[in-house]
Amino acid sequence: MPIPRRSLAALLCLAPSAALTQPLTPATPPGAALVERVRRGGLVLFIRHADTAGEPCDRGFRIGDRAGQRNISPDGRRQAEELGRRFAALGIPVAWPVLAGPVFRARDTAELAFGAERVAVTDSLTADDYAGGRLPWVLEEHRRLLSVPVPEGRNRVLVGHRGPVQILLGEPVAGTRLPEAGVMVAEPLGPGGFRELGILALVPPLNGGNPSCR
Repeated sequence: MPIPRRSLAALLCLAPSAALTQPLTPATPPGAALVERVRRGGLVLFIRHADTAGEPCDRGFRIGDRAGQRNISPDGRRQAEELGRRFAALGIPVAWPVLAGPVFRARDTAELAFGAERVAVTDSLTADDYAGGRLPWVLEEHRRLLSVPVPEGRNRVLVGHRGPVQILLGEPVAGTRLPEAGVMVAEPLGPGGFRELGILALVPPLNGGNPSCR
């Protein structure tokens, strides 16, 4: 039976200090409540790209230049595939296509999780440090995609980078609060408005969730 909205809010407040510092898992009451809410649809799920531990740092900051970009690690590729399986196992409905940023670590995460044929790549989800002079537009596009209403029974899924959402939201998504492969759940409120409901770790974060590059 679906958890009433008031009950969901109560469960998400069971451990407010922990919720500020780490994502929720479906094995905890607040995490299970949030997953139940996600199953009903009408939300936006923003996925940070999968694990990048040990990979070379970004160098050229050019779209399409895979060799000059920080890519997901071999473990990150398996993590992305597992994330897709978790979506299916948990019965999370998706409004196709999934939207992914053009930097390869976001695009690869989306395609490994959901299948390349179900992914549309969009500049709207470009990483902030790849946006250059288009950063204001990229931020507005993130805000638009997080705020436009979604029909009940489906969820808009976005795969991108922490940077732009951290510029919009600040500390709630900083550091390991939104780990690599973490899922930020947002309720769209109409033009320019959205509310973060929480962050889910549907797959375990790897290497601390926010590893350094080399």
